[in-house]
Amino acid sequence: MRMEYQALKVTMTDAVVTIAINRPDKLNALNEKALEELMLALKNAEQDPGCRVVVLTGVGRGFSAGQDLKEHQDHGGADQIGAHVARYYNPLAKKLYHFPKPTIAMVNGVAAGAGMSLALAADFRIGSKTARFSQAFVKIGLVPDSGSSYLLPRLIGVARALEMAMLGEVLDAETAYQWGLLHRLVEPADLQAVTDALARRLAAGPPLALAMIKRSIHRGVEHNFDESLEFERGLQAAAARTEDHHEGVAAFLNKRAPEYRGR
Repeated sequence: MRMEYQALKVTMTDAVVTIAINRPDKLNALNEKALEELMLALKNAEQDPGCRVVVLTGVGRGFSAGQDLKEHQDHGGADQIGAHVARYYNPLAKKLYHFPKPTIAMVNGVAAGAGMSLALAADFRIGSKTARFSQAFVKIGLVPDSGSSYLLPRLIGVARALEMAMLGEVLDAETAYQWGLLHRLVEPADLQAVTDALARRLAAGPPLALAMIKRSIHRGVEHNFDESLEFERGLQAAAARTEDHHEGVAAFLNKRAPEYRGR
């Protein structure tokens, strides 16, 4: 976690790794360096046994404005967009969505285009009242990518997802919260503290069980009830064999706080 990044700020406090896109002059638009480093930072956090939670955010007044269009035009533009999505965005979206540890998007400002897609792929979205969301693809004659067409209707429903994708209008933070896009809506001054509190709570939880919960919920979206029951049974049997489960039961019976070790 101590390596040097050019387009990110990566810090670790206790068991929480914060990955902040650090291009504030571009509203944290994503160039190739940022995309490469985001993947690397996530891989490092995944492999780090000391990391239990990842927080994704942006430096300054934006979460991420999406693809850096100027850089993309300089590198071939429209002729290369399919290859660009396949090389950078699809692997990054998969890594974040399937990340085996809890993830939080701390949305401090605009989240547009692929920047919004990254926020959608996180497990939790905490937003300040300055947060704004836009499926901006249609404004330049493109379609949602990086997982938005899958994730957005599952979060806010098909009708609202179509509205956002086809009109490309900016959604304010209050509406995003009412629609279920944000888990928490807070004052800008409270964003860091509220996010930290949630991250600490998740970090104190049983890591193996949390990873299994993510797998189970994600799989349940795509399979029928009977298949989900059987998958849950298998995960539950595995969870019951962990040291964390025995520690949780012992702590409950002895009326003390559990100390989970991810074993």
